[in-house]
Amino acid sequence: MKIIDKYILKRYLATFFVMLFLFIPIAIVIDVSEKINKILANKVPFWEVAYYYLNFTVYFANLLFPIFLFLSVIWFTSKLANNTEIIAILSSGISFTRFLRPFMVGATIISILALLLGFFVVPKSSQVYNNFRYTYMKNNKQTRETSNVYREISPGEFIYVSNFNTVSKMAFDFSLKKFKNEKLEFIITADRLKWNPADSTYTMFNYTKRTVGDLDDTLETAQKKDTVFKFDLEDLTPVIYIAETLTLGELNEFIDKERERGSSNIDMYLVVLYRKYSLPVSAFILTVIAVAVSAMKRRGGMGMNLAIGIGLAFTFIFFDKIFGTLAEKSSISPLVAVWLPNFVFGILAIYLLRNAKR
Repeated sequence: MKIIDKYILKRYLATFFVMLFLFIPIAIVIDVSEKINKILANKVPFWEVAYYYLNFTVYFANLLFPIFLFLSVIWFTSKLANNTEIIAILSSGISFTRFLRPFMVGATIISILALLLGFFVVPKSSQVYNNFRYTYMKNNKQTRETSNVYREISPGEFIYVSNFNTVSKMAFDFSLKKFKNEKLEFIITADRLKWNPADSTYTMFNYTKRTVGDLDDTLETAQKKDTVFKFDLEDLTPVIYIAETLTLGELNEFIDKERERGSSNIDMYLVVLYRKYSLPVSAFILTVIAVAVSAMKRRGGMGMNLAIGIGLAFTFIFFDKIFGTLAEKSSISPLVAVWLPNFVFGILAIYLLRNAKR
């Protein structure tokens, strides 16, 4: 690696991490100002607040990763252009493609980091982030509950709960129906269903089981009954909340299990899965666009380049969110929806790069 490559790569990585660590404290201050009253009112322990903001940092950095990357590349590339360093580099006989090489090396490092974080670290941070919000920040009881959950847990078996509290792990108005050859075999109902993490069992209160016979039905009742069910606790929790808190292996297993159950929410899970792969790829696309936009010295200086960059960055985020939502709510393929913004901006990157070479 030549001196010029080391110089650009060092500036690339340094600017990215400096911008990241500059914006994160601002985000934390804003978040604290919004939550301080509820934190004090709920008497949240200091260590829980500190642990929350440690994970908030990871969650926030991952969420706005494309913007941080894009703006950092535009920032230091514009400074190179304003100092006529790019003109000197290109005048020495180095092609624009060769000039772009250290940027691609930097994008590779950032992409690998984003990929590993997205696979293993961000899901756990997302879990802490959401648990804290559900536990301490929501005054309305219903915001801590999943309402009207109806799911097929295996072929012919369906569960329903009117509410599931994510804090107490308690479900209300529980029922389980078992069908065979489209005929009801039995139905289990309970006023409450409580999860017991110590032995992975469930406790039903005011339990009733009605077994359907050919001529008459049999009825079994109990005030309290402990049992084991085939479904997991995650089957009663919010859909997108669970998908975001699973590591890569856990998410793949979860999706396979949901496919076997014929879940209607598969598209939501697939959007989360595909984004884990598409986000690192966007680092290369945004790097090329940022260099192509800011490598030319403009009359407006760095301010003009930043204005263009901010516009393009937020357009990318807008498309990413819109198509992700369409995949979850409509018939658009999740794979197409998640990768379409990268495809569109990839074409834009090629077009801008060709113009920049001229």
